[in-house]
Amino acid sequence: MLSRRDLLTAGSVASLFGLAAPLVARAQSTRTAMPVLRPSAPTPTFELANGLQVVVLPSNRAPIVTQMLWYRVGSCEEAPGKSGIAHFLEHLMFKGTPNVPSGAFSKIIARAGGRDNAFTSYDYTAYHQNVAADQLDRIMRMEADRMANLVVTEKELLPERDVVLEERRQVVESRPSALLDEVAREALYGRQGYGIPIIGFADEIARLGVDDAKSFYDRHYAPNNAVLIIAGDTTVDAVRALADKYYAPIARKDVPARTRPSAVGTGLPRQVERRDRRVAQPEWSRDWLAPSYRMGETGHVYALQVLAQALGGGQTGRLYRVLVLDRKVALDASAGYSAQALGWSAFGINVTPAAQRTMDQTAGDAKQVVDQVLRDGVTGEEIDLAKQRLLAAAIYARDSLSSGPRMYGSTLTTGGTIADVDEWPARIAAVTREQVMSAARDVLADQRHVTSLLLPEGSG
Repeated sequence: MLSRRDLLTAGSVASLFGLAAPLVARAQSTRTAMPVLRPSAPTPTFELANGLQVVVLPSNRAPIVTQMLWYRVGSCEEAPGKSGIAHFLEHLMFKGTPNVPSGAFSKIIARAGGRDNAFTSYDYTAYHQNVAADQLDRIMRMEADRMANLVVTEKELLPERDVVLEERRQVVESRPSALLDEVAREALYGRQGYGIPIIGFADEIARLGVDDAKSFYDRHYAPNNAVLIIAGDTTVDAVRALADKYYAPIARKDVPARTRPSAVGTGLPRQVERRDRRVAQPEWSRDWLAPSYRMGETGHVYALQVLAQALGGGQTGRLYRVLVLDRKVALDASAGYSAQALGWSAFGINVTPAAQRTMDQTAGDAKQVVDQVLRDGVTGEEIDLAKQRLLAAAIYARDSLSSGPRMYGSTLTTGGTIADVDEWPARIAAVTREQVMSAARDVLADQRHVTSLLLPEGSG
């Protein structure tokens, strides 16, 4: 599950996929060559008669395979008053079927030396296993089984609901920054879609029951609403044979159309704050509404990814160089942006002020950097370095049995195509300085933004 800072303001969100952390590198005094973009064969993919899309990413570097099953459903598909049901169902998917007893799914995989987990986001839910290559038949059989045959009972649901409520207490309510994030997201998007926490509101989670889980499962868990990705030591023919054996018999369903609110950002700009005795270090951040691949001025998305890296790419980013290294008015500074969403996204910057620096001063410090970018743009050297880091991150991600499938899964469940992933490096390499400046002026000069202040209790 991702928090607002994971999605909006963390420096690691600078890549297309919001998944692969950019490489940390020292600033260069001279420009260096871009990573080589070698043409590659199209990524193997096929579709079963029931609508399940299958992607195969063969790699024989090690005798292991990863299976990821992505559903085109996330917390944004929840009905009003049912927040948290998408994430709750993710938990309940491990509670068993007539063929696999409750709790046995993960134990079977662990006994075979493998690992498994799952995650829920706003636009998708995914389940994954990493096992020895000779276990692929087993994990495909088990994953297909729970796509069609999940059993949800009150006996299983009630204690798991308590687990989710405890999870919320640990990851949200015990963290002042997470509580502030919830308020900031609601201010930016409204109490809808991306403005509602993935984990849900505690009072609504506490009311979720068996009928809610079954209804959500029956409406959204279907082969024609899913993407199966197999990576590792296997072949397309082997995957096709197993997919035909285990997934093909599952009937397709009439799945609800997916929509995202286009009317967001009303009543902005706005400032929100949280004062809490648990805050040891103040933070200042600002998030602007920004286009995604699917909504808004989509022509800016590749330039915005380069801009986020140029501004916030670790110690080479302009925010860090100016505020931390040169002026020493901040302890840390970053920027982040992900275009991977069905609805509006956001472009964010985050500053941790130096000791004795007030929030007004910090806001002024950040504004000076942004205003200079809006006035003069970023340099050609900054753009080249930003591209290098993004392309290098993509190259390393493709080699990973975890990041590679995530690149394809997150794209295909948010309206993208195989070509969008395969051609992304070339699209980033083609971004010009003029495009970056145009995108910056369109987004960062916009008044549709939320400023967040995280402060110690009793501070001025």
